[in-house]
Amino acid sequence: MNPYQNGLALEEKSCKEAANLFGETKHILLSNFSSMGNGTSEEAERYWFAFILYSVKKLIQKNDEGEKEDTENIGLSLCRILRAAKLNIADFFKELPQFVVKAGPTLSNLYGTDWENRLEAKEMHANAIHLKILSKYYKRVFGEFFVATDTNAEINSPITVHASEYHRFGWLLFLALRVHAFSRFKDLVTCTNGLISILAILIIHVPTRFWNFNIHDSSRFVKKSNKGVDLLASLCNIYNTSEDELRKTMEKANNVIADILKKQPCLASECETGNLENIDKDGLTYFKDLMEESSLPSSLSMLEKDYDYMIHNKSELDERLFINEDDSLLASVSLSGGSVSAGGVKRKFDSMASPAKTITSPLSPHRSPASHANGIPGSANSKMAATPVSTAMTTAKWLRTVISPLPSKPSPELERFLTSCDRDATSDVVRRAQIILQAIFPSSPLGERCVTGSLQSANVVDNIWAEQRRLEALKLYYRVLEAMCRAEAQVLHATNLTSLLTNERFHRCMLACSAELVLATHKTVTMLFPAVLERTGITAFDLSKVIESFIRHEESLPRELRRHLNSLEERLLESMVWEKGSSMHNSLAVARPSLSAEINSLGLLAEPMPSLDEIAMHINFSCGGLPPVPTLPKLESPSNQNGDIRSPKRNVLMERNSFTSPVKDCLLPCIILKSKLPPPPLQSAFASPTKPNPGGGGETCAETGINIFFGKIIKLGAVRISGMVERLQLSQQIRENVYSLFQRILNQWTSLFFNRHIDQIILCCFYGVAKISQLNLTFKEIVYNYRKQPHCKPQVFRSVFVDWSLARRNGRTGQEHIDIITFYNEIFIPSVKPLLVELGPAGPTTKSDRIPEVNKNDGHLAQCPGSPKISPFPTLPDMSPKKVSATHNVYVSPLRSSKMEALISHSSKSYYACVGESTHAYQSPSKDLTAINNRLNGNRKVRGPLNFDDVDFGLVSDSMVANSLYLQNGSCASSSGAPFKSEQPDS
Repeated sequence: MNPYQNGLALEEKSCKEAANLFGETKHILLSNFSSMGNGTSEEAERYWFAFILYSVKKLIQKNDEGEKEDTENIGLSLCRILRAAKLNIADFFKELPQFVVKAGPTLSNLYGTDWENRLEAKEMHANAIHLKILSKYYKRVFGEFFVATDTNAEINSPITVHASEYHRFGWLLFLALRVHAFSRFKDLVTCTNGLISILAILIIHVPTRFWNFNIHDSSRFVKKSNKGVDLLASLCNIYNTSEDELRKTMEKANNVIADILKKQPCLASECETGNLENIDKDGLTYFKDLMEESSLPSSLSMLEKDYDYMIHNKSELDERLFINEDDSLLASVSLSGGSVSAGGVKRKFDSMASPAKTITSPLSPHRSPASHANGIPGSANSKMAATPVSTAMTTAKWLRTVISPLPSKPSPELERFLTSCDRDATSDVVRRAQIILQAIFPSSPLGERCVTGSLQSANVVDNIWAEQRRLEALKLYYRVLEAMCRAEAQVLHATNLTSLLTNERFHRCMLACSAELVLATHKTVTMLFPAVLERTGITAFDLSKVIESFIRHEESLPRELRRHLNSLEERLLESMVWEKGSSMHNSLAVARPSLSAEINSLGLLAEPMPSLDEIAMHINFSCGGLPPVPTLPKLESPSNQNGDIRSPKRNVLMERNSFTSPVKDCLLPCIILKSKLPPPPLQSAFASPTKPNPGGGGETCAETGINIFFGKIIKLGAVRISGMVERLQLSQQIRENVYSLFQRILNQWTSLFFNRHIDQIILCCFYGVAKISQLNLTFKEIVYNYRKQPHCKPQVFRSVFVDWSLARRNGRTGQEHIDIITFYNEIFIPSVKPLLVELGPAGPTTKSDRIPEVNKNDGHLAQCPGSPKISPFPTLPDMSPKKVSATHNVYVSPLRSSKMEALISHSSKSYYACVGESTHAYQSPSKDLTAINNRLNGNRKVRGPLNFDDVDFGLVSDSMVANSLYLQNGSCASSSGAPFKSEQPDS
C-alpha cells in the first residue's frame, strides 16, 4: 500500500485498514486477476487497490462516541483514488461488481451485514451516468441559445470573457443547486428542471451579444402575452417541463445566487436591461452585475470555492469534470503503463448517454391512437429523436397530465367492485395502499439544519418529493386496478371478485408495479429495482404474475414505461425468480414434489410475507392505532440472512437499470404480449399453491402457475438461443438440438437452474451440443460472441453458483462461485450426459466417449414426473430490426403504412428511402442500399454514406438498436477482449 500512501497521503490508520482488507482478499485477487481489465496482474492489482480504498473510505467505522465520522480521510474522493490508480470512471464501475460478489463475505464480516447499502456503489454508478447524460444535455441546450465566441468583442479590450466561461458558470450554478436545494442523490427529472431553470437565468443575464437566438422567433418562443414572450412557459413547451415545478426550482436557484454569490435580487419588472426587452417580466428575478465581464471571474471563483467546501468530506465524484470531455477519468479505456488510448477517450460514457433513436417495433403491443406519442396527444416533441433526458421528460409529462389529475381515492366504479365482495374491501384497500406506499416512499425526519441560512431544508424537500410520488403511484394503482376488475369480471361473468380483491399478495404486487413505474419515470438514483420488492415484502415471482396484465390494462402507458416493465419481466425470468427466497420455489415444491427435498436442503423457500402491521411498525406509520416502534430492526430479504453466500445475480451492479434509456433488449415480453390468447384469471395466479385450479383440469394452482412460468422461460430461451445461433452462424439443426436440450434440462433437471442465470445453462448447452455434433467450437468462442449480445453480463460466465455438498464432487464442500468452464465440467456434464447422448447423430451407443465420465452417485437430480413433451423450435415473430447479413451490420425493419406519416414529417421525408415507395423495382440489396445513400447524399449535406460496420451486433430488438452503443457492464468487449480461462479437457 506504500505507493498509494504516498500518492494519496493516507493516515496510518487508513493504511492499516486498507492493508488488512487487502490481506483478507488477496487470494480472491490472485484467482481472478485474468478476468479484470486487460487480464494482466499489474492492472488487476490497480483495480483491486482502487476497490479497497473506496471500500475503506465508505465503510470505515465511526468513532467511539458515534457523533461523527472519522475525519482523517477528508478529501479522499473517488476521483483522487482513480487518478492515483490510473483508472477511469467507466472501467471502475464495470469491474466493481466482481469485487462486490467475490469479496462480499469478507466485507460482511469486517463491516457488518449492511455494508452493501453503505458502499452506495449502485447509487454512485447511476449518479455518474446521470451526470454524463445531463452534461451532454446541458451542452446541447446551451449551444441552442448561445454562441461559442463573442464576435462583437473589442480586440483591444482589457477584459475578455469567453462563452465557455458562461457555460461553466451555468454548470457550477447547477451543481450548487444540486448540493444546496436538492436531496443528496437526485432524480433525472428534478435535475433537468434544474438545468432548464439555469438556462432561463442565463438567458436573462448573459449579455445579448452572446445570444444565438432571436426573441421574436415564433417557432421557439410560442408562449406570448401582450407584455411579451413568456420565457418560462416557452421553455417548458420546448423541453416538456412542468411550469409550476420550473418556477419553484428557479426560485431555489435564485436563493442559491443570493446566498453564495451575495447578489441582491430585484424584480425584473423594475429593471431596465437589454436582455429583458420583449420578455414578459412578471414573476422573473434579476440580479444586477451577475454576469458582467467585471464580475464573472469572481462569481466563478466563489462557486468553485463553495463546491470544494461542500464535497471536501465526501467520497464522491467531482461533478465539475463532466463538462470537461477531455478529462482522463471520462476515458473508456484503462490506463496501462501510464499511457492512455486517445481514440478511446469518452467513448464509453458517450455510449451510456448516447441519444436513442426513435424506432417502432412490430413486436410492440397494440396501442390505441390515443396512446400515440407516449400517451400524450399532440406532444410537441413526438417527432423529435429521443434522448435519455427528452424521453424522461416526455414520460414525466404523461404522469403529470394523465395520472396526476385523477382522484386519490377509488373511483365509483372501483368502489362498486370493492363493495360487491363478500365483505366490503374498500377500507382494507385504502389502508394497505397508504402503508405500502409510505414504506416505498418514506418521509425523512424533520428538524435538521439547513446547509445555508435561507435555503429550505433538504429533508423538507425530500418529504415533498416523497408525498408527490406516493400520490402518483396511488392514483395509477387505482386506475389500473379498476381496469383489471372490469376485465376479470368479463372473464368470470361475475362482479364478485372476493378472492382477488382480498388477496394481500396481489395488491402489494400492483402497488409495487405502480411505484416502480413512478420511480422509472423520474429516473431516480436511489430506490433502484429490486428495492420495491424488498419494501413491500413480495418476491420476484410474485411481481412477474402481474406485469403482463398491468401493461394490457393501461393503454396510455408510454412506450418507455412499457419497455421498462418488459425489461423487468425479463430480468425476473432470467435470474431473480431462481434465487434463494423466491416464492417460485414454494410453488415448484408443490407442483414437482420430487424437487422439494433439494429445495429445502438449499434453503430456497420464500419466508412468509411480512404482515401489514409489521411493515407499519417498521416505518413508524400510525395507522389503525398502531404505536410507533423505532427500535424494530430493518426487514431483510431472506437471501441475506444467516451469512450465506448469495447467488450472484442480486449482487451484480447496475443490471440494465431503470435510468438507462431506452431499456435494453425486451424480446421475450414483447413476444408474450403478442399472444392472441387472453391471460388466465388473476384469481388463480394468486391463489394458494395447493388449492385446486378453478379452471378445472385437475391441476393445483401451483401446477398451473409453474406451467405458465416454464412456458415463459422456454420462450425466453428460444429468443436467446436464436440470437446466439445467428451470431455464431450455426445450422438450424444445431439450433433445434440446443433448444431441445434446454427444454429437457428445464423439465427434467430443473434444479440446475437454482441460484443461477438461465444464460449459464444456455452457454453450456451450446458447448455440449457442439461437442456431441463434432463442431469445432470452443467455449472461448461461445463466450466471446455472448459478450456481444445485448443482454450479456460478464458475471454470467465469471461467477456461477455451486453448492459442492450437493454436487458431491472431489470431496469438496460448501458454497462457491466458479467460472463457467469449471461449472460445465464439474456440474453440468455429470447431470445432463444422458440427455446429450440422445442428441448425438448415432444415438446413445456411440457418443458417450465424447463426454466426461460421470460419477454414478451423482444422480441427485431426479426427473420430474409428468414433464411436458419437448416441443420443436417455435416460430418467433420477426425481430425488428432484423439482421439480414451474416458479415455486415445491416438491418431491415418493416414499417406499417399507418405509421409512415406519424414517423416521417413532410419536411424530413427526403431523408428516407422506404421499401415500397422506391421509384424503381427491387434490384438487389447492394443496389437498393446505394439508392438510399444516393438519396441521402443528393438532398442534404451529410458526412458520408451510411456505415453498417461500426459495431457487430446480431439479431436484436428495436430497443437494442436504438441504444446499440450502450455497452453495459462490459457487455461488448473490445476486439481483444479480456483473456478467458483456458479450456479444460472434456474428459
